[in-house]
Amino acid sequence: MKTKIWSVDKNVDNLQSYPQITQSAELLKANQVVAFPTETVYGLGANAKNDEAVKKVFEAKGRPSDNPLIVHIASDDQLSGIVEEIPEQARKLMAEFWPGPLTLIMKRKPGQLSNLVTAGLDTVAVRMPDHQVALGLIRASDLPIAAPSANTSGKPSPTSAKHVEDDLMGRIAGIVDGGNTGVGVESTVLDCTVEVPVILRPGGVTLEQLEAVIGEVRQDVALKNQETAPKAPGMKYTHYAPKAPLFLVKGNQAFLQKLVDEKRSDGLKVGIITAYEHQQDYKADYVVVPGSLADLHTVATGLYDALRQFDELEVDVIFSEMFPDHGIGAAVMNRLEKAAGHQIIKEHV
Repeated sequence: MKTKIWSVDKNVDNLQSYPQITQSAELLKANQVVAFPTETVYGLGANAKNDEAVKKVFEAKGRPSDNPLIVHIASDDQLSGIVEEIPEQARKLMAEFWPGPLTLIMKRKPGQLSNLVTAGLDTVAVRMPDHQVALGLIRASDLPIAAPSANTSGKPSPTSAKHVEDDLMGRIAGIVDGGNTGVGVESTVLDCTVEVPVILRPGGVTLEQLEAVIGEVRQDVALKNQETAPKAPGMKYTHYAPKAPLFLVKGNQAFLQKLVDEKRSDGLKVGIITAYEHQQDYKADYVVVPGSLADLHTVATGLYDALRQFDELEVDVIFSEMFPDHGIGAAVMNRLEKAAGHQIIKEHV
C-alpha cells in the first residue's frame, strides 16, 4: 500500500477546508485509515461506524481485537449521537477539560458504532482532542473517528510523524504531519458509568485536577495490581516497550551506576534514562534525558521519543531512574512500568 503524507500547519485558519485536510477526510469517508496528530500522541484514525474501517486499524497496528478503541469527536452533537446519556459529573469535566487530554467512558447508544470499536462492551470511551488539525479532520469527515495511538502495537507511542512513518509506512493510507505533539503521553481515561468515577489510565489530566472539579475520584486497582485485568483502552497488553530490555531502578545514582558498570564490563552497550538534573552523574554508552524534575510535563513530553532513541542506538539494555508519581508523573511512571514489564531493581540498604 502506498502511504500518502500531507504536511499541515495547525495555525492555518479554517483548517476544515484546507486541501490536505479535505483529502485525508475523503480517505476516512472511504473507510481507509489515516494517522493524524493530537495534543497527546499521533492517532490512527478510522470511521468508528464501519466494521471494515475499524478492522484495518487493528490489522495495521497488530492490535488484539478484544482491546477497545477511543472515539474522537469534534462537537457535542457527535457525542449525543453515540452515547445514551451524559452523567452530570461528565458534563462538569467536559466543561473544564474538553477539548483536552481526557477520555470519558459512558454508556454507548446501540447501533451507532461498530462493535469492534467497543470490543462488544455496552460502554464507549470518547474524547475531544485539543489540536486544530485533529478537530479539522474530524469536522471535515463528519464522522466519529476511532483512533488508538499510531504505532505498531506494543512499541512506544508516536509523538511525531516520523515515528508513525517508522512503524506504519506502507500499511496505512495516509499520514497527516502536523508537527510534534505537546502533552506526550496519552489521555487520562475516566469511567463515568459508576457512582465514584474511576481512573482506568492516568494521562494528561491529573487525579488532582479531576478531584478539584468533581470531588472524589478513585484509581483502578489494576493500575497497581498486575493480576487484575484493566478495563481501559490500550491498557490490557504490554505497551511502550523499546527493543532492548528496560529496568526501572529504585535507588540512588551510585547504585544505578553500579548496575551500568556491571553490564558494560560484560561487553554490553548500556543506555540510561534520567532527569536533566542528574545527567552529569552517570557514565554509560548513552544517557538520554526526556525532561526535568522541576517540570514533570517535560518528562511526559519527551518520554516516548527517549524510548525510541534507544532503538536507533541499538543498545543491549536500558536502566531508568524512577520519577515522582504525583500529578503528570503518575502517567510517566505508569508508562515506564508498562515499558519495563514491571521489572524494578531495588537497592537494599
